[in-house]
Amino acid sequence: MRTTVYIGTSLDGYIAREDGNIDWLEQFANDEAFITYGEFISRIDVFLIGRGTFEKALTFSPWPYTKPLFVLSSSIKEVSDAIKDKVTLLSMQPRDVLRHLSERGFKNVYVDGGKVIQSFLREDLIDDLIVSKVPVLIGRGIPLFGHLDSDLLFKHIRTETCSNGLVRSYYLRKRN
Repeated sequence: MRTTVYIGTSLDGYIAREDGNIDWLEQFANDEAFITYGEFISRIDVFLIGRGTFEKALTFSPWPYTKPLFVLSSSIKEVSDAIKDKVTLLSMQPRDVLRHLSERGFKNVYVDGGKVIQSFLREDLIDDLIVSKVPVLIGRGIPLFGHLDSDLLFKHIRTETCSNGLVRSYYLRKRN
């Protein structure tokens, strides 16, 4: 099983404002960004997101997920009937989540959401990081990275400079 983070951050390392707003990021969503995201999505089997990302996704129209979606949350107990067939709620630890997904035949997992990403990194369960730096400082917000008990070494694969100012870097987890 392969786990990948594909995410945009401000120059100062935030994935959203403190209230979850991503208005500063949305202005960079041009055709080039959509094509690159589409190419990435074509290689994944399943989405795994956290509560905050899920709540933000509920505001999007149309529904943004075209593949199975699992929401990792201990606080959400049910979803509306309108999306019940599109969402599976899980309340598990990261290793148990991956075991659960693997048992269902999934091989390529897109991990999204600040707390979920941080929990998977703490358990050294992220294989690939694709981070797009947006040329905006927002000063405070929800950070991409959090506390780690030990260093995690990633190998830089490549960096692309996009026409809209994004700088997208690809990293592969180096394992001993």
